[in-house]
Amino acid sequence: MNTSAGDLGPEASIGRRNPKKAAISGWIGSALEYYDFALYSTVSALVFPSVFFPSENPTVAIIASLATYAVGYVSRPLGAVVLGAYGDRHGRKKVLVFAMLLMGVATFAVGLLPTYQQVGLLAPALLVALRLIQGFAVAGELGGASAMIVEHSPDAKRGFFASFSLQGTQVGSILATAALLPLSAFLPAEQFQTWGWRIPFLLSAFVILAGYLIRRRVQEPPAYLAQAEKAEVTRRFPLVDLLRSHPWVLVRCIIMTFTNVIGMATLIFGVSYATQKGYGIGFSAGEFLWVTLVANVAAVITIPVFGALSDRIGRRALMIVGGAGGGLLAAAYLWAIDQRSLVLVFVFVVIVQGALFQMWNATFATFFQEQFPMRIRVTGFAVSQNIGLMISSFFPSIFTAIAPPGTANVPLVIGGATFGICVVAALAALLSSDTKGKTLADLEDEKTAPNRLSTTGA
Repeated sequence: MNTSAGDLGPEASIGRRNPKKAAISGWIGSALEYYDFALYSTVSALVFPSVFFPSENPTVAIIASLATYAVGYVSRPLGAVVLGAYGDRHGRKKVLVFAMLLMGVATFAVGLLPTYQQVGLLAPALLVALRLIQGFAVAGELGGASAMIVEHSPDAKRGFFASFSLQGTQVGSILATAALLPLSAFLPAEQFQTWGWRIPFLLSAFVILAGYLIRRRVQEPPAYLAQAEKAEVTRRFPLVDLLRSHPWVLVRCIIMTFTNVIGMATLIFGVSYATQKGYGIGFSAGEFLWVTLVANVAAVITIPVFGALSDRIGRRALMIVGGAGGGLLAAAYLWAIDQRSLVLVFVFVVIVQGALFQMWNATFATFFQEQFPMRIRVTGFAVSQNIGLMISSFFPSIFTAIAPPGTANVPLVIGGATFGICVVAALAALLSSDTKGKTLADLEDEKTAPNRLSTTGA
């Protein structure tokens, strides 16, 4: 059943849906915010082991640097609870503006940090603190942006429009890589390690201004404004409501988020495996910046295609096939690195990260939003995604610990672990309710009907 644009019930007196404007706002905002987050992720593998964590043991330096990358995910559940509640109670627009500004300030500050040689342990301590702020800020970004787009979109195109916020995250990664590529290519290695890597972080000053100008203009979805007028919606704290009314949905979404292990194995651990001297593979930082760039360019192309396809065949099928398939071929990508063949690396990164993983990535935001009622939609999405990402973020460090420099059959060991995790995530998707062919109003009735008495009586 499809809902016509003019049949909006109480929404009509409040405003009209504007899916294009919401999608553009989500795309631009996500691109800017994930530029900051992806920039740290890349530099943590390429530069930080020697700048902030000097050690005669290369394994210790790599693990320490990747652990600070993971720290950004530790604070994400807290950000999800706080910013998710803010978005559900006070509006999607307000949380998006705040998250953007906080992220820009934290990333700019990273570019000003002193090194270990200059201030000792204070340097990594400050780095960890800023990474915690980054994680807190980004926790509210995708949940708020995708909720706004889903609630603005026509039912037959929810997946297509919502996919643009995910495409924006990939564009942000491209911008981060593009900012680093010329610096690593044209600066001597010593200068790049000393000050060149700081320039892209300092450019985040523009994110602060751009984020404010973009996000202040976006309008709240009419459906949200209509429901926000109901007093009973705001009586219970969203996290309490989530845990009482949808606990198993929350657990399944957390497990499904483990599919991000594909990116952790390829673009985080894979970069360290290919470029760090301890592993002896011998690829340069510049070469793997190109690998990351190509993977993200492929993702930008495929994400809206899979988003539109999910509106036709359903989101659950794409999540299962893409997640399991990407997990299976992660070993092939690591094998290509082990063979020292840059051509094979490019081929497999496009297949694994640019195509198969994007089947999952392009559809999960819409699928997760559809699993929760509107009153807790941002909280449900943000908490499940960010707890799942917090757990997943430790996979690169765990991978380095179980397959340190000198380990035989690294592709088989890490590839097997990645596939096993993806199978578990695919099973969680299989056990989740399919949303194919259902309107947002139908889904709202399904999610709220069993809990009306408890919600209104709280």
